[in-house]
Amino acid sequence: VQLQASGGGVVQAGGSLRLSCAASADGFSINYLGWYRQAAGKQRELVATITSGGSTKYGDSLEGRFTISRPNIQNSVYLQMSTLRPEDTAVYYCYARHYSTAYGKWMDYWGKGTQVTVSS
Repeated sequence: VQLQASGGGVVQAGGSLRLSCAASADGFSINYLGWYRQAAGKQRELVATITSGGSTKYGDSLEGRFTISRPNIQNSVYLQMSTLRPEDTAVYYCYARHYSTAYGKWMDYWGKGTQVTVSS
């Protein structure tokens, strides 16, 4: 599975951005898609995940400003970010998790990351 993210950039505080990610996976729906982020000097942290059934999970204090969704395009995921703050500045990584019947275990996949910079 390969992940291709897009939509990062520079935005002023209070603004919005939408990140998109497309996963290459033929013939099956990936169990979990989502986003993590890593700010300079900090550990990578959960932003949000969404299952193939539409169940969502958000990182602390992000629900309400961030919304994750899976469009009708198979194995794609959006992250709508609103009311952005300078502390949201980070590299955002697209993430996928799927149970491999071939290997008999959960497999994790990461995209290369897209920079989001929020200026004050």
